[in-house]
Amino acid sequence: MNIGTTLRVASTAAIAVAVIASAWILGGAWRSTHPHMQKISVTGLAQRDFTSDLIVWRASFSRKAMSMKEAYPILRQDVERVRAYLVDKGVPASNIVFSAVNITQEYRTVQIGNGERTQDVFDGVRLEQHVTVESPDVDRIENVSRQISELIDAGIELNSQPPQYFYTKLAELKLDLLARASKDGRDRAEKIAEQAGGRLGSLLQADMGIFQITAQNSNEDYSWGGAFNTASKRKTASITVRMDFFSN
Repeated sequence: MNIGTTLRVASTAAIAVAVIASAWILGGAWRSTHPHMQKISVTGLAQRDFTSDLIVWRASFSRKAMSMKEAYPILRQDVERVRAYLVDKGVPASNIVFSAVNITQEYRTVQIGNGERTQDVFDGVRLEQHVTVESPDVDRIENVSRQISELIDAGIELNSQPPQYFYTKLAELKLDLLARASKDGRDRAEKIAEQAGGRLGSLLQADMGIFQITAQNSNEDYSWGGAFNTASKRKTASITVRMDFFSN
């Protein structure tokens, strides 16, 4: 090997050593200023029981006659009797809403020609009306809905639906649950980091789960889009928050 070749080899080796040394020094400097980061993922949960503060009760009633002229006066009498009954039970007239009248012509099938053929013949006009009561006086309307059979006994063809229960402060409830779920998630993450001998870092990401409202003390299932129970007066609201934290 001549002198020129020897010098080139030595020069190349020196450069390689310098590059490796520089990389080692820079890597050490990065590790000293940027400690190894890990991620902790947790799910925070918050629940709260509450009682509905708004009730909606609906019912319908109808009358049938051979003509609208015959049926309508009877239906109007029923409207006034239903209104008077509800007001007498302590329901404010402003909370009672009657819908427009629904008119249906009814037919019945008869056999003609010694039973060889059938024919639909007019069987009268049915007029139907709906009544809705919406009130913050939940207990009163609930009791009225249970006693409504008194109108049926009085001869009114009434079809009563189960009451629906709502809560008018859902926005405030959601904010409270979000704050509590977030705190629960951070507390869980801090406990995990502490038990692992590390320290919890900053929040990397947070995702809110689905807001669920179910009946209290029930086995009602959560739904993918969020359960929204209206059949129970006493309910439980819950929400989850998925959180990712840095840890070192």
